[in-house]
Amino acid sequence: MATSATMQSILSSNLSTRLTNRPRVNQFLPNANVLRLPRNTWMRVRCTSEANEEQQTSPPPTPQPPKVSTRFSDVLAFSGPAPERINGRLAMIGFVAAMAVEVSRGQDLFAQISDGGIPWFLGTSILLSFASLIPLFKGVSVESKSKGLMTSDAELWNGRFAMLGLVALAFTEFVKGGTIV
Repeated sequence: MATSATMQSILSSNLSTRLTNRPRVNQFLPNANVLRLPRNTWMRVRCTSEANEEQQTSPPPTPQPPKVSTRFSDVLAFSGPAPERINGRLAMIGFVAAMAVEVSRGQDLFAQISDGGIPWFLGTSILLSFASLIPLFKGVSVESKSKGLMTSDAELWNGRFAMLGLVALAFTEFVKGGTIV
């Protein structure tokens, strides 16, 4: 804006009119001469602040992280932090365990469940659910502990892929009628 005002003052000064040797014309009213007022080209306006004003200003406050709700209904809400993380963690453990048993013993997923896998599934589900809920009820956010290679987003995506992998494993074994390996 200051550059625009400077350019306008240079272009409308007497010097530019003398260099072009033709009178200035108003751009909005064709063929109308511009009323010229004498200008003081040597006068400049500068703004400075007083020293007292600089001392009164304080640095901006640091933004506070949003407070995490520890209510049971907020933690376990549909869009809350717990459900997808717990399901993802259970799916990661379940997918790795199902693949390990299938490779070592040759049992498919349905044989593993019918051969005593339900108590193991329930025990693991309860243990991992409580282990995942305790920090959330203490007010620790999931994103605050995510640094380095394993971030909270990486855990979410690994859990989603494990859920899809477990469903794909069960569907493939059901369609093929046995073990995949």
